[in-house]
Amino acid sequence: QVQVVESGGGLVQPGGSLRLSCAASGSIFSINAMGWYRQAPGKERELVAVVRSGGTPNYADSVKGRFTISRDNAKNTVYLQMNSLKPEDTAVYYCNAGALTTIGVYLEVWGQGTLVTVSS
Repeated sequence: QVQVVESGGGLVQPGGSLRLSCAASGSIFSINAMGWYRQAPGKERELVAVVRSGGTPNYADSVKGRFTISRDNAKNTVYLQMNSLKPEDTAVYYCNAGALTTIGVYLEVWGQGTLVTVSS
């Protein structure tokens, strides 16, 4: 009923920048929260940034001042602008959205992930 698809990952040098996009589609009535998570090899998945409708963004301490989450409600799309990237930012980045469908069902959906590799 609802799908999210990430794009924009790739290989970048330390100190470089990358922008991730996540577009939600399907039988959507409204979306509350949209956010980004990441999982590095051998580590637990962690919250990177999240923004709710009418709210201000929240960030993990490790990315504050470097990453910016933004949202285009008309396109049901969330972005993650990543600047001053560090090798420790290397991970698979996942998009997450909480959506109310047109038939009144609440769904939390995950994207397939996009790989970000920060290396020289």
